[in-house]
Amino acid sequence: MSASFWSGKRVLVTGHTGFKGSWLSLWLQQFGADVTGYALEPPSRPNLFTLAGVGDGMVSMNGDIRDGESLLKAVRICRPEIIFHLAAQSLVRKSYQDPVGTFGSNVMGTVNLLEAVRKSDCVRAVVNVTSDKCYENREWFWGYRENDALGGMDPYSCSKSCAELATAAYRKSFFDRRGQGVGRVFVATVRAGNVIGGGDWAEDRLIPDLMRAVMSGKPVLIRNPHAVRPWQHVLEPLEGYLTLAEKLWEGKDEYADAWNFGPDEENTVTVEALALRIKERWGHEVQWLFDPAEHPHESRFLKLDSSKARSKLMWRPRLTLSQTVDWLVEWYQCYQQKQDMKKVTLSQLESYQHINR
Repeated sequence: MSASFWSGKRVLVTGHTGFKGSWLSLWLQQFGADVTGYALEPPSRPNLFTLAGVGDGMVSMNGDIRDGESLLKAVRICRPEIIFHLAAQSLVRKSYQDPVGTFGSNVMGTVNLLEAVRKSDCVRAVVNVTSDKCYENREWFWGYRENDALGGMDPYSCSKSCAELATAAYRKSFFDRRGQGVGRVFVATVRAGNVIGGGDWAEDRLIPDLMRAVMSGKPVLIRNPHAVRPWQHVLEPLEGYLTLAEKLWEGKDEYADAWNFGPDEENTVTVEALALRIKERWGHEVQWLFDPAEHPHESRFLKLDSSKARSKLMWRPRLTLSQTVDWLVEWYQCYQQKQDMKKVTLSQLESYQHINR
């Protein structure tokens, strides 16, 4: 990953008001990119986008990715050279409540973005962010590889596997046919593990639920304490996305493909184990209770094999699980102390780039 590469590049980030989108947009700004965002209003109050002043250093367009005409207009206005597509309905439980909206955002939203790219003459690289849940989860104990079967028992997971298939179809039908050189678009999909870090306030997610609970002095209900997940700091996969985009820019077919960005083995732990680490690091009582209510199906074991990214992109995680928890708790404690959260966020961003792999 090269900061100089991004200086002056026109970049579009869909979903820039969300958790991952805000971190990515801020990082691109620090690199000197000309960043435009296209998204709905921030999905929660509070939110990282506002707290870190992400919108101050970029053009922010308000729009829904389900509105193909609006999205096409945005692409034609900002004329991006590189696109990071993060806009999505990103919650499993919400997908049970609104399956139509979930498929609309995650499948047709992706199609709308790809159509806008197809009708443009400025885009050279697209990184489409899907999910580790796009795989047909067989609850096995080894990591899923990029060529394993796609699937999904719940609407969210299925919608992400559909987004993968739609992207592959567009790549083969339209973008691979533009020849080499000027006019060719290189499109990749990326699948990350459970990302955590400062600034996440989404509903029905472990870290935001824990942070809200500890700051209010109330216990939090945990649905699946024994579920195993690949936890990683949000900056880990984002570095992978940036590195991949640089490779796509080089115009080599081998990079226009699917990629996993998951943490080291020691970061793949149960929900309960992660909650215990946060409790130890916070420094005072963090309480949770098992939620015995009946809930929609969620996978119990999920892990990624990121060998391909490690060997071909030379990407690997920088942070241990202990460091990840330290940074997470530090961010929310600073928020609780009413510190300047843009300064705190930029400080962690800067520190991350100086950690040796």
